[in-house]
Amino acid sequence: MRSDSRSHTFRTFGWDGLIQIILIGNSIVMLAPIVIMIFSAFKTNAQIFRSPFSLPDFRHVGNLVRVWTETDFVLYLMNSFIVTGASIALILVLGTMAAYAIARYEFRGSSAILLFFLAGLTLPLKLAVIPLFIQMRDLGLIDSRFSLIFIYVATGLPTTVFIMTGFIRSLPNELEDAARMDGANEARIMWSIMLPLVRPAMVIAGIQNVVPIWNDFFFPLIFIQNNDLKTLPQGLTTFMGEFGTDWGVLFSGLTLSALPIILLYIGLSRQFINGMTAGAIK
Repeated sequence: MRSDSRSHTFRTFGWDGLIQIILIGNSIVMLAPIVIMIFSAFKTNAQIFRSPFSLPDFRHVGNLVRVWTETDFVLYLMNSFIVTGASIALILVLGTMAAYAIARYEFRGSSAILLFFLAGLTLPLKLAVIPLFIQMRDLGLIDSRFSLIFIYVATGLPTTVFIMTGFIRSLPNELEDAARMDGANEARIMWSIMLPLVRPAMVIAGIQNVVPIWNDFFFPLIFIQNNDLKTLPQGLTTFMGEFGTDWGVLFSGLTLSALPIILLYIGLSRQFINGMTAGAIK
């Protein structure tokens, strides 16, 4: 009996140890490119190629100053903020309203509308880039931020409606009934009572969409040619010269461009984890 207990303990400890080793190895593989990128932001070209994995002198901030003052990095950064911020705001507002109507009201065709949104999860929009380009050209939106915003909203709505519908359906109906008995109208019930409760799901939907929109290179490359309208992923390619590249400045730009998303995730991580685990404790 004691032997079986020790064997069970050993097997459990062994599997736990193996899983921890795999998780540590996965973390190293995932973090290594980010660490090398940050280290390279503080090195010269010669140091990057001579010792790419060595610790840099973090007092050497010349690359960061140059990318901020001698390039169009700030212009690209502002364009990314405008495009990403407008897209996320529209995705969350429209997606939450659509999900609320589908989840809380019974009407004919609600299931078909939900399936219509879910169908967007299976369609790769990049395959339709030629019809999209023709449509944007006819609408006069080539070389306009609106072309990117419209496409990002269209690609983000299916995911948002899917996440928000499931979360809103899990909320108790008694909250709405009590609010109606107190005389609240439907808009007041949604914005004052239900919306604060679905905030974790909105954070999940926001982070789910903000990362691919912020990092997207494909659609700006197709629809934006004016340098004044380029977003960060497209604009950073101009740092690469035909005959030579200042890799220190390029890595500084990459580091600064990743910083807003990292800070956003850290700031919203508690609500993100609460939303991810909400279904597990019901």
